[in-house]
Amino acid sequence: MPLNHQPNIPNQDTFYAELIRGQQDLSDEQADMMIAKLALILANHVGDREVLTEAIELARANTLAAAAA
Repeated sequence: MPLNHQPNIPNQDTFYAELIRGQQDLSDEQADMMIAKLALILANHVGDREVLTEAIELARANTLAAAAA
C-alpha cells in the first residue's frame, strides 16, 4: 500500500477541531506526549513498514523545509 499524499480525511475541519480539543487543558509536555502517542497508535494501525518509513521521511523533510523558510 503506497503512502497516500492526497487529502483523505472527511470533514477535515471537524477532525482538526477534535485534535485541538484533545489537547485542551494539557500542559505543553502532555500535549506533545498525546501527539506522540497518537502517532504510534496510528502507525500500529497502518502497520506497513514501507509506508511508515516514507511517512517519517516526508514529515522530516517537510519540517526541515518549514524551518528553513
